Amino acid sequence: MIPASPPGFKSGFIGIIGRPNVGKSTLMNHLVGQKIAITSPVAQTTRNRLRGILTTPEAQLIFVDTPGIHKPHHPLGEVLVKNAEIAIRAVDVVLLVVDSSVAAGGGDRYIVELLSQTTHPVILGLNKLDQQSETAPTLDRSYAELIAGAPWPMVKFSALTGAGLETLQTLLIDHLDPGPYYYPPDLVTDQPERFIMGELIREQILLLTREEVPHSVAVTLDRVEEDTTITRVLATIHIERTSQKGILIGKGGSMLKAIGSAAREQMQKLIAGKVYLELFVKVQPKWRQSRLRLAEFGYRVEE
Repeated sequence: MIPASPPGFKSGFIGIIGRPNVGKSTLMNHLVGQKIAITSPVAQTTRNRLRGILTTPEAQLIFVDTPGIHKPHHPLGEVLVKNAEIAIRAVDVVLLVVDSSVAAGGGDRYIVELLSQTTHPVILGLNKLDQQSETAPTLDRSYAELIAGAPWPMVKFSALTGAGLETLQTLLIDHLDPGPYYYPPDLVTDQPERFIMGELIREQILLLTREEVPHSVAVTLDRVEEDTTITRVLATIHIERTSQKGILIGKGGSMLKAIGSAAREQMQKLIAGKVYLELFVKVQPKWRQSRLRLAEFGYRVEE
């Protein structure tokens, strides 16, 4: 049940926008206090628009984690960037996250130009505070110059350590309007467990395989069966080339076993119960170029 909100309660949707690999998913996971979005050192990890929900006594913040905005090279990339742009228009506040351990670049300028058209409040979040060195003032200045003339507040934080996140949270709430509970107060995401399970498998592929594999991987859950003692999950990993299949399976099945073992551990934390996971690998040539395959795997332009 969704309760009535108390007097003065605020709520709203916050779009987390930025280039690939600036820490958007890590930030959302830290803010909601639970792992709901996958993270990895590989760029463009996030593919689906994912909502994380943080409810405090004063407000309910619905974070919309979006795919990193980048120049697309195939239909999948076009869908991802289009969905990120749609999210900008659909939220109440935009949080532009940048990697403050490096100076502002062309990708950041492109997003700032994109956001200059929005009528929503924008906050510039300088992430990776923990990775800054003595050059921090110079780096910070590059971002201040990037948004010169725009009425956007800047806040520094580390999504990894949590430093500065209280200040960020307060700033976000200040920019929300009075509103109702959109979700039950104890909910942390609106995504079904099946979706998150598939993402947890893909995360381990991103972490454990070579560079040529991750971006051409999709995961589908073929069957999820629950009983009182265990949840059985059968999933298929789709890749584009036969050579990638060999990498994913590994010598004597060692890589697939490692992926499955690590993903199963994460799934057991998610559902707080035992999981049996069986993985299959299937070659789907050029699936990222196929509109039919993209839709089949759940990648479509969101309304």
